[in-house]
Amino acid sequence: MEPIYTLVSSARRWVDLTMYELEDTHAEQLLAADADRGVDVRVILNAAYTGSANDSAFAYLHGHGVHVTWAGPRYALTHQKTLVVDGLVAAIMTLNWTSRYYADTRDVAVIDRAPEDVSAIATTFDADYGGAQVDPPAGADLVWSPTTSLPDLLGLINGATHELDVENEEMANAEVTAAIPAAARRGVNVELCMTDSSSWATAFGELVAAGVHVRLYSPDAALYIHAKVIVRDPGARDEEAFVGSQNFSTESLRYNRELGIVLDGASLIDQLRTMIQRDAGGAAPWSG
Repeated sequence: MEPIYTLVSSARRWVDLTMYELEDTHAEQLLAADADRGVDVRVILNAAYTGSANDSAFAYLHGHGVHVTWAGPRYALTHQKTLVVDGLVAAIMTLNWTSRYYADTRDVAVIDRAPEDVSAIATTFDADYGGAQVDPPAGADLVWSPTTSLPDLLGLINGATHELDVENEEMANAEVTAAIPAAARRGVNVELCMTDSSSWATAFGELVAAGVHVRLYSPDAALYIHAKVIVRDPGARDEEAFVGSQNFSTESLRYNRELGIVLDGASLIDQLRTMIQRDAGGAAPWSG
């Protein structure tokens, strides 16, 4: 979290934070310190489902000069995890700001300085903060729920020709759970690493039957896979990766407010691929 904390403390004019779950007292103190020195700090916290978990943070921020609001009812959940600082830089995250999970949970954050991305995220924040309808701008490479995420992610998966590396917390959306084994059946080497759950047993069986290499951590393992990452065809000229808040569930892809990003930088893609492969190396094959 140090790079994220540093970003928060670097603010000179304004900070916008959209967060599904906020239970990190240090982060809350940094936001309050920003507000105390005149930075305009605005925060959207999810209310549905996690409202009680966010109550303490909401009260603290409200009492320390932060403009904090509950996410409106336009979306089933506001599951987005995004920070924008001074209109210059954004952090697009898979992680909640919940400090008790930092030490044992696999998550990823992308620091994005592309002006068109930062502007698109800020524009969408303004609308969501005010409860207004918005068609989120695509920026250079953004993936929004509920508008574009399902076709964008299916396009990424369906475009794989030789390798697909995946981490996610859920495996529930029928279109995604059809696209991944279809990639394996056409000869793509598909590596999937997750935390095991009986909820996804049927999907795991179908994936393995199609030739997907499914490797799982038990729910009580030392590492919990919370990241939402796809790496497609690393090393190829058209290699791409995805990082975002979207789980492979219909709720996440069609009804929630979520944000992810498509990456095409070789260095970033190699880091993500290495991460997934190392995680998979510590997990066990699905055994049914």
